[in-house]
Amino acid sequence: MNLHEIPFRDVSFPSAKMDVVTRADGTLLIESMTKLQDYIANLPKILADQAQTLASKPYLKQRNAEGSWVSVSYAEMFRDSSAVAEWLIRQRFDSGRPMLILSGNSILHAVFKYGAMAAKVPVCPVSFNYATLGGDYVRLKHVVRLLSPVVIFAEQTNKFKAALESVDFGDAIIVTSSPEGISRNSIAIDIVLQTHVTSAVRGSIDSIDPDATSVLMLTSGSTSLPKAVIQTQRMITSNLAQGCQVLGETAGWDDVMLDWLPWNHVSGAFTKMGVMISGGTLYIDGGRPIPGEFQTTIKNLKDVPVRFFTNVPAGYAMLADAMDEDLDLRRIFFSKLRLALYGGAGLSQSLYDRLQSMAIEETNKRVFFTTGYGATETSSGCMAIYFESEEVGVGLPMPGLTIKLIPTDGRYEIRMKGPMMTPGYIGHLVEGLYDEESFLRVGDYVDFIVPGNIHRGLKFAGRVAEEFKLSTGTWVSGGHLRAQLVQVLWPIVSDALICGINDDYVGALMWINRSAAEKVIGTPLPITAEGLANMPELRGIIHRTLSNHNTNNPGVSTRFARVTFLMEPPSIDAQEISDKGTINQAIALQRRADDVARIYSKNPDDSVIILE
Repeated sequence: MNLHEIPFRDVSFPSAKMDVVTRADGTLLIESMTKLQDYIANLPKILADQAQTLASKPYLKQRNAEGSWVSVSYAEMFRDSSAVAEWLIRQRFDSGRPMLILSGNSILHAVFKYGAMAAKVPVCPVSFNYATLGGDYVRLKHVVRLLSPVVIFAEQTNKFKAALESVDFGDAIIVTSSPEGISRNSIAIDIVLQTHVTSAVRGSIDSIDPDATSVLMLTSGSTSLPKAVIQTQRMITSNLAQGCQVLGETAGWDDVMLDWLPWNHVSGAFTKMGVMISGGTLYIDGGRPIPGEFQTTIKNLKDVPVRFFTNVPAGYAMLADAMDEDLDLRRIFFSKLRLALYGGAGLSQSLYDRLQSMAIEETNKRVFFTTGYGATETSSGCMAIYFESEEVGVGLPMPGLTIKLIPTDGRYEIRMKGPMMTPGYIGHLVEGLYDEESFLRVGDYVDFIVPGNIHRGLKFAGRVAEEFKLSTGTWVSGGHLRAQLVQVLWPIVSDALICGINDDYVGALMWINRSAAEKVIGTPLPITAEGLANMPELRGIIHRTLSNHNTNNPGVSTRFARVTFLMEPPSIDAQEISDKGTINQAIALQRRADDVARIYSKNPDDSVIILE
């Protein structure tokens, strides 16, 4: 059976025809020929309208302590967020100082976020890890110093008590479940929610400035401490309009969704708000695509058949493994599925084929896989694959976005313009963020999947922040090399760190997917890096595959000279894993300096595989 001859399940996308302008210097300006649909640049107003129209329809569902699903309706969400807004308005806080949300995804998280928006108090969701991993809370302290918040929302006092007592929040009021358990200025969540709502809330909603600071989203901080990106109501709602116009009908955002992505990340926040403006129901998935937590996602997927599913490639690999063993899960998962989105990394061909084979067995059709491109500074994804394609890429601009492609060393620097672009950062200079034509400098490179054919889409070709120089002065595209290594060695290698800054050659530190590797090799793996490197079958696959890569990529900046294995998994506690499940390369390399030293030793030990 040729998978690629099997038709896809029905999808409905707008036209992906592009208007392309080519300048004399080779610079390209590209935008969709489809215009962006009209949108209301006021999320609290949209929520108010949905509360009237949909009333008792469930908006959000989450599992309670007993494991049962509990829900909040659209009317209840508006009622409770209005109480929060009224309470905030009565406090008469200094203009511009935000509310910090420390809690993870939850119904109350959404209540307080919408309430802050309605009261015109900027709101900043913070990574749950910043306040729960212990240590010296460096990142949380940095955020507090940077933003000087007036309110801290920490839903479960017991989870956040150590951070609440350790970090100096100044005069901020802490809103939490059990304020009697902490010594700081605090108030109970229940008291805030009992606030009598007056016409002041509706007046505040109606007077929202669509271009004022509404939300502050923190960058991942993979190369430095996090920056606070300003997001306005116009940014957020124009981006939501893009997504709904391009993907919403096929994805069924007006139906039922299940999602785990953290709401302090733009993709997770997009999902929560996209469901709201579409009038759907979002089930909050408490699982994550990491060992020990993905079982929660599996349980939820068996409860909630979905038309749209999103995850990182590692999550799809875990799902495929689970569906190999659990045929009920496979049947339920594919029963409604029309669109699957992946992000954070490319999906390997072998994993793609494996998932499609399962889809065909269950439905006699393939499922459309899509991905896209965006950044915290662009509200969320503003490019997507919404045309028939089986290639790993970043898609094309969605309506409302113009991209500028500037020829650079055989590829293109990408810059962006549209209503979804940020005006800047809090506490950081924006000089150089925009070019002379008001295009946002995103800091990434792209290229054509098929040279000269824009309608086949674009592919990622490197990130400025992940590029480094060898001792020769030659630039290395670390992000691009990492993606290539994982793709050619999948499923044996799950992820990798690329090293070589100021050294003579490129090296890689690799994490083995033990279960997948043992299936490929047919025998248990050793438990040490030396044992792995000297296991004939594994060493042979690594050496042969990367030698072939080097033959096709012979330049010093594109070939791997030495590789070794990492035995300790990436650490959440040490901030090596971002909230979206991807590896923070800079932090991980710094933490694993001894492993890097093994690669570049004059006399490498037996754990290092040397490639010709």
